[in-house]
Amino acid sequence: MLEILYRIVQEVNAARDLDQALNIIVERVATATVSDVCSVYLAAEDLATLILMATRGLNPGVAGQVRLRLHEGLVGLVAEREEPINLGDAELHPRFRYIPETGEERFHAFLGVPIIHYRQLLGVLVVQRQERRRFDDDEVAFMVTMAAQLAGVIAYAQAVGSIDAPHSGRRAGPIRPLTGVAGAAGVAIGIGRVIYAPMDFTVALDRAPESVELEEETFLSAVCSVRKEFSELGEWLAGSVPDNEQMLFEVYLHILDGNTLVEEVRRRIRAGQSAVNAVRDAIAEQVRLFDEMEDPYLRERASDIRDIGRRLLIQLSAVDKDTRSIPERTILVGHEINATQLAEIPRDKLAGVVAATGSVNSHVAILARALGIPAVMGVVDLKAAQLEGRELIVDGYTGRIYAQPSRAVRREYRRLMREDAQISERLKELQSLPAMTLDGVNIGLYVNTGLVADVNSSLEIGCDGVGLHRTELPFMIRDRFPGEEEQVRLYRELLQAYAPRVVTLRTLDIGGDKMLSYFPIADEYPLLGWRGIRVMLDHPEIFMTQLRAMLRADLGLGNLQIMFPMISRLEEAEEAVQLVQRARKQLREDGMTVNNPKLGAMIEVPAAVYQAESLANRLDFLSIGSNDLAQYLLAVDRNNPRVAALYDELHPAVLRAVNSVAEVGCQANVPVCVCGEMAANPGIAPLLLAMRVNALSMSRASLLRVKWVIRSFSFSEAKELLGQALSMEYPEEVRALVRNALEGKGLGGLMRAGK
Repeated sequence: MLEILYRIVQEVNAARDLDQALNIIVERVATATVSDVCSVYLAAEDLATLILMATRGLNPGVAGQVRLRLHEGLVGLVAEREEPINLGDAELHPRFRYIPETGEERFHAFLGVPIIHYRQLLGVLVVQRQERRRFDDDEVAFMVTMAAQLAGVIAYAQAVGSIDAPHSGRRAGPIRPLTGVAGAAGVAIGIGRVIYAPMDFTVALDRAPESVELEEETFLSAVCSVRKEFSELGEWLAGSVPDNEQMLFEVYLHILDGNTLVEEVRRRIRAGQSAVNAVRDAIAEQVRLFDEMEDPYLRERASDIRDIGRRLLIQLSAVDKDTRSIPERTILVGHEINATQLAEIPRDKLAGVVAATGSVNSHVAILARALGIPAVMGVVDLKAAQLEGRELIVDGYTGRIYAQPSRAVRREYRRLMREDAQISERLKELQSLPAMTLDGVNIGLYVNTGLVADVNSSLEIGCDGVGLHRTELPFMIRDRFPGEEEQVRLYRELLQAYAPRVVTLRTLDIGGDKMLSYFPIADEYPLLGWRGIRVMLDHPEIFMTQLRAMLRADLGLGNLQIMFPMISRLEEAEEAVQLVQRARKQLREDGMTVNNPKLGAMIEVPAAVYQAESLANRLDFLSIGSNDLAQYLLAVDRNNPRVAALYDELHPAVLRAVNSVAEVGCQANVPVCVCGEMAANPGIAPLLLAMRVNALSMSRASLLRVKWVIRSFSFSEAKELLGQALSMEYPEEVRALVRNALEGKGLGGLMRAGK
């Protein structure tokens, strides 16, 4: 049966539209189960009616004509119960309903299974036979599996608007959006333009080398051409995005300039490979290293390496570039979209981005946020080619895409776009104002940074400093650990730019889930393995170099804070503090007058929540890494679109964990900061404020929205709201509570920045 199922699925996936797919289903399933009848019923737009969409074995012409309410007949019973019903003599069942026009009176055995897609009933798949005998267990299992496969086809067809009921002229089912992960906030309406990868490095054709000298010369020429492309793209983006996002192209250039990739390709050429084959194999090896990383931000760098490989192969293979026209409001659609493909679309024509792969940490998502372009990543079962030239709505708040939307859906999203524009204008008025409640309570608002400081734009919106700076990337783009002097230069630039505002540098967070090409680590369970502070404590020579560089970068400034990631034991925090003091002592012995920076730990695993009091007694501040903490508490990978909906910062367990850490901070008089998406959600801001959290650290794009909410509430109002929220048992209760509170302040539109 498995082989038959596979063949049917392949044939169905190749169908040109749903009509053809359903006809294939009824024909092939009837044959596979040796049944006299196979029929597919789909839920109508009102979700209360089932329509017979396709059949083999019933009278011709009944498709599209037979309709059953959900409480009618055996088909309705299958839908109602959402479980299979298997009968040897269907007409004896009290729910049996005879429909004369179908001609089904001669069929007695009945097996119906529900078609369900992510908890949503889409329809019912039915087989019938003349003999009076129940279907056996293998046949039932086959039908359940077949229905599960059919569910994806139907859901996708409904999403792209190709599911009109035959002979009826009515849509069989509601308009369902495609769903993915919200990559960049906002709403866009435009025309789909599909990005087709012009060259896939994994399938580059083998070619015999001509000579080592010629192959090496050809390769180096391709490197020069690709470097020129990246330089031009970086220059084109100048002024359109903040400096730290534009630095992405300098990262690409550094990879091409560095020894690791270029020298590896040259080594392969000298070993007898052609330039094409050497590039293909070297890139594949680099991609493998990144793909194996569990850290979402760093795993997404595999896409960047693939892009470099494709561009090198295009140069080596003389592939023509895309010459299609670009729509005025282009929605870029593709299986995998990279930052350079996005940058090739004129800024005034780019409206949105939709990709089958990627996450909030993709470079294209990061760039989209910097450009203010809505993006949805990780769209399940995306068939990009079907969206070419279609009108699309991209909802970067909820991670939804509507294809060929109805007039009502289009009208609603146009209203939301107008509301967003009004909100953006109002936010500009808040740039120079403090994040202070109506009754005078302040909270610090900080930005998260990654590549280099987004200094000008962050300071313009009134941030109080940097709450989290990732230090990993300089280690990732080199073929060795960066030396102390290199690190001093990088950290000094950041600290000077924000002085006297605080800059919190997170120490190196590598390990089994964030491998360096020159420092490989293999763990069977990377998230639970040798990573973060564990690696640094086991390699004090690496850790001490970074700590010395941080302390030296802070000479004469005094705005440095150092933060240790993934602390799960008190011993780790104590040893890390001792190493900082040792580094200070060494520098003093070298004649330097070093500052004594504040030291803190990230609370991002449940163990740290329960040891927060002990950590507060040993450190100067605590920083709650809300993204990781929520994922660990809820056991949900928020970048997996199949379970992303279960990730919820408003889950009572998450709120109570954060509140307990905040209470510890208040009692110990130790500042507590919240980092990540929880901090960036305007709807949660009043709750965090009421918890007495001292600071929030978020992406630059979210800061003014959060500031607006804080300035609209009094502390007493927030405290009352928190009391109600902590007593609730369901996330939706909390969400309704904060939504009503924001709407009462005229801030309902800001909730779209959250979930």
